[in-house]
Amino acid sequence: MKTALVIMAAGIGSRYGGGIKQLAAVGPNGEILMDYSIHDAIEAGFDKIVFIIRRDIEQAFREVIGDRIEKVCADLGVEVAYAYQALDDLPSGAALPEGRTKPWGTGQAVLACREILHEPFAVINADDYYGKQAYVALHDFLEQYDPAHPEKLCMAGFVLKNTLSDNGAVTRGICKMSDAGYLTGVDETKGIEKTAGGAAAAGKALDVESLVSMNMWGLTPEFMGLLQDGFVEFFDKAEGDMTKSEYLLPIYIDELLQAGRVSVQVLKTPDKWFGVTYQEDKPAVQQAFAQLIEQGVYRSDLFSDLKK
Repeated sequence: MKTALVIMAAGIGSRYGGGIKQLAAVGPNGEILMDYSIHDAIEAGFDKIVFIIRRDIEQAFREVIGDRIEKVCADLGVEVAYAYQALDDLPSGAALPEGRTKPWGTGQAVLACREILHEPFAVINADDYYGKQAYVALHDFLEQYDPAHPEKLCMAGFVLKNTLSDNGAVTRGICKMSDAGYLTGVDETKGIEKTAGGAAAAGKALDVESLVSMNMWGLTPEFMGLLQDGFVEFFDKAEGDMTKSEYLLPIYIDELLQAGRVSVQVLKTPDKWFGVTYQEDKPAVQQAFAQLIEQGVYRSDLFSDLKK
């Protein structure tokens, strides 16, 4: 079963401090977070990588990672494809609101892959490190894909305490689940900070063993049709300020969940999440990767262990 990894990198122009955070070097040879994600996905068995970018960052993206990864993937028999998120990629009959300057969010980003995705796929953020186990769990789930049951989706569930930043507050989707481990809802919680006792938001203590969503999903080819329908509905409803409204993947999946149209199995992963949310996060992330290399989790020559 062919499986694809879809990397949402169209927001790569978001700047922090003095640089583009998704392109911050965190490995010993200038590797960025995406390098480790791609390595772990290929190691887990994914054999197609899809980058979602914008046309205006294509040259810089290819220079920093795209061309290099294409060479690595060519040696490993892994396909690489590009999809382009565009402001004016709208449903038939929808008009671009005057004053709108940004594309339409993560739902539209994944929808940009509709012509090139025909296999079950995982979706990740470009600027998150998820650890190895999540890729193994998602790949194993996607390999069981049954076209007779395209409604069966999955999500990596991270332990809240493994996803916090030492340098500021974060937003996390805290999972509500059935006893059987299926998602029943997501409580989007802003302003989560580390405390002496664990974590809190708005002065309220949180269970640090809770599972949270980090926008790492396992989806089916048929999901694209639902996503397209949802984008049409998004414009039909046209709620809020449409110069800023976003069509967000987790929000739409939750709508489908509440309507009983999909099931989402939560695959718990014990790994620690890293991300460069704040400029101050970068040294700690660099140190974390140095330790992972020292422990033998990765080689300093990152992809050398995957060579045939």
